[in-house]
Amino acid sequence: MKTNTIDPRILLSTLWIVILFNMIVRDLHEFLREGYIEQMMSLQIPEVNMLVYGFVAQIPIMMILLSRILKDKANTWYNTIAAVITSLGFLSTLPNADMDDIFFVIIENILLLVIIRVSWKLSKQPSKRNTELSQ
Repeated sequence: MKTNTIDPRILLSTLWIVILFNMIVRDLHEFLREGYIEQMMSLQIPEVNMLVYGFVAQIPIMMILLSRILKDKANTWYNTIAAVITSLGFLSTLPNADMDDIFFVIIENILLLVIIRVSWKLSKQPSKRNTELSQ
């Protein structure tokens, strides 16, 4: 994938959108499994766990915006930390995962590695805004 011609901020934001869609499709995909809805309704999930799941789900949503507005150095660190936390959230589902869940986790983690790579390249490049301001 040639990323040199794409604005890194737009690329990062788009990658977070792709991850978010993968999360949604992964959840929707589970509804097709026989007995899934009944199984979910019978679970007694503690409120603390629901809060943690909500926090992990909120990260890609926030990173769509933050990837576009943060300065380069902050963008690098926020994207790296967000990718690591999100990856840990995905990996925590593996003990109970079936084959399709494993597939989605692999794809999502590959995308998170790309996000880390792009964000670290961003901090090493001179910013277009800095170049334009100095002219």
